[in-house]
Amino acid sequence: MPYRPNPRRPLAVRLNVLQLSASIALGLWLGFMAIALTCWLASRLLFSEQLAPVATAVEQLARPPVPAQVQPRPDIAPQSPLFEQYEENLRKNEQQQRLDQARGSSRNLANPKCQFWLQQDQNAPSEKSRANVQQFCD
Repeated sequence: MPYRPNPRRPLAVRLNVLQLSASIALGLWLGFMAIALTCWLASRLLFSEQLAPVATAVEQLARPPVPAQVQPRPDIAPQSPLFEQYEENLRKNEQQQRLDQARGSSRNLANPKCQFWLQQDQNAPSEKSRANVQQFCD
């Protein structure tokens, strides 16, 4: 036995056209204002004067630096072959010291890229492997 009797009462819905039109118009107006406010805030953030230093810094980073032309000094005579050999030996010794420091550093043990290039330089030494050791190792 049902609690309520079976016949249902019809639900009366009143449709007020003026109220519906006013609600739609208000919703459209609020949506337009929200879009306009969002665009205004975005333009203030993107094109504000406060970001001018950042924009100039980004432009400077985008342009590659122009290397300075080194003018040879006229009062210095061309180097002798012995001096050039001495400079080459100094460069090689300095590079070898950097490689030894990279191999002995405990921080490089946790760096997989450094370990890879150290192993490459040990197995097949080349200029590329030395450059990569210097780049990836401390």
